[in-house]
Amino acid sequence: MKVCALALGLALVLTVCVARSPFQAVLQHSRIRGRTHGPNVCAMQQIRGTSKKYFTNCKQWYHRKICGKPTHQLCLFMCAIAALPLVNIYSTLGVVGASTTQMYSDRAQLRDEIEGPGSFTFFAPSNKAWESLPTEILDALVSNVNIELLNALHYHMVNRRLTSEELKHGSTFSSMYQDAPVHIHHYSNGIVTVNCARLVKPDQHATNGIVHVVDRVITAISNNMQSIIDIDEDLETLRTAFAAAGLTTMLESEGHYTVFAPTNDAFEKIPRETLNRILGDPIALKDLLNYHILKNMHCAESIVSGTPMETLQGTMLEVGCDGDHMTLNGKAIITKTDQLATNGVIHYIGELLIPDSAKTLLELAESSSVSTATRMFVEAGLTPHLTGSEALTMLAPLNDAFKGSMTMTPSMRKLMSNHILKEQLSSKALYHGQELETLGGLKLRVFVYRKNLCIENACIAAHDKVGRYATMFTVDKVLTPPMGNIMDVLKADDRFITLVNAIQTAGMTELLNQQKVFTFFAPTDDAFNAMPQDERNRLMRDPQQLSGVLKYHLGESMLVSGGVSSHTRFQTLEGEKLELGLRNYTVYVNKIPVAEADLMATNGIIHAVNSIIRPLHDLFQKVLNSHSSKMISRRQ
Repeated sequence: MKVCALALGLALVLTVCVARSPFQAVLQHSRIRGRTHGPNVCAMQQIRGTSKKYFTNCKQWYHRKICGKPTHQLCLFMCAIAALPLVNIYSTLGVVGASTTQMYSDRAQLRDEIEGPGSFTFFAPSNKAWESLPTEILDALVSNVNIELLNALHYHMVNRRLTSEELKHGSTFSSMYQDAPVHIHHYSNGIVTVNCARLVKPDQHATNGIVHVVDRVITAISNNMQSIIDIDEDLETLRTAFAAAGLTTMLESEGHYTVFAPTNDAFEKIPRETLNRILGDPIALKDLLNYHILKNMHCAESIVSGTPMETLQGTMLEVGCDGDHMTLNGKAIITKTDQLATNGVIHYIGELLIPDSAKTLLELAESSSVSTATRMFVEAGLTPHLTGSEALTMLAPLNDAFKGSMTMTPSMRKLMSNHILKEQLSSKALYHGQELETLGGLKLRVFVYRKNLCIENACIAAHDKVGRYATMFTVDKVLTPPMGNIMDVLKADDRFITLVNAIQTAGMTELLNQQKVFTFFAPTDDAFNAMPQDERNRLMRDPQQLSGVLKYHLGESMLVSGGVSSHTRFQTLEGEKLELGLRNYTVYVNKIPVAEADLMATNGIIHAVNSIIRPLHDLFQKVLNSHSSKMISRRQ
């Protein structure tokens, strides 16, 4: 089994190395998968419940899904007509699943041409492609076989032999209908399209050319994207918006764009106040429209899985599919696909896509997972700041960061105002020790750690969301701004009565009142009460020993809980280092869990612990002594 797998892997590597195009790469993978069934057999993936089949690469094969739908893994197919000698194009049509095209070739008196001498490429619609054609269009073609049908078939033909390898991405070829161009796209996933029709059976060779079976009937393209938008009443609002943003010229120029065109109904779904604001703001409007345009052309059939694609606005859209439906950012909002133009393709969508860069601060928050914070900002009366044009930065805690009562009190209102900074910032520009002023008048400190960036006790939990005027930082905690120095915080908390007395006994009060920066793993009353009474009494009567113990809990640096990672070492004033770690969101110091982290002070931070912290080698010695005692008692 291992030898077989190795051989298959080696064969895949070798064939991919010699493959000369993306389609050839997936075709050769399909040949390897089907070779046990014959020398000319390809294995394809077929979406369950449909007739749609795909050549796929190794990753897609093992994923066992196309457009989110499960596939049959071994749909066998003759890679090419193996019978020799080759036959002409007319006869080839009858054996590659294009017998309807063969029939219409007869009716249009095209048979003599494609049976006779020459070297042609025929993009032949499959039988199902003809069945899918709207009845009124098909009737119009077959009712005038000598002109309309013949012209339509000639548009599917090129007067030279073109293999799939020669169908380069973005190329055009003159058809045999008035030299009207056909547009080729050869995508990196191996999909090849002509005028957005997928080649489902490429490279079917004939004596006088080659046949590529396609999945739809194609039509000539004469209009650019602006012309299509101009004549479609469903795109009237979009047409006005493009004109106002000065993008009309781009839509008329050469290119290979993809436009996701919001219909009039899509614009109507947006609150009137929001829509008017964007339409009246040239910068926001241009960002909005460019967010609907991809830099490259993507036909619907080219999409077989979700893929991030860059827009002209500069950010990414995830373009994917769910069964037969094309999706945007995971939503099936595309109502019509593949409206082809000379400079790209238009897909109609039923919802307007608003990029972050066109949103107010409130809209950024409403479109993120910070609904509790959003409600609290509004209840605190901060809406004018969130909807205006001030340059601000919002610190928006995640929903699970809020604990206890969310009643809007004066102190809560003040707290929420301290979550808004007075300037628009980028997290990438923040530096350690920086101070940031809030709307509430406080100065917040920035702490930069190896794996985290924190503002006071709250660490940034997601990428910046940059709006029209302001930015939103998503943070993991509700801010607890400092309300005094370390001694002030300890005296105000009745869990630290013994510790405050100990600090005074050890003569360390002045030290902890200094405007330095400390981190204090502060023992609570429970920690002192857990000590043997004799040991505690001796300690509390000995200022020098007490000072040593307290300094072992104290260091001259600022370490919030978000700055702790595995195997963090912390230098204490006593000279030894503490071993810190993080497990299940709890900080451990020398294996002692922190009972409450991040009590902020103007000159440092306090982490409450319910045990006196001892050096790890002392703990090891205790374990060793305990083990020795047990062994002795067993022997006795």
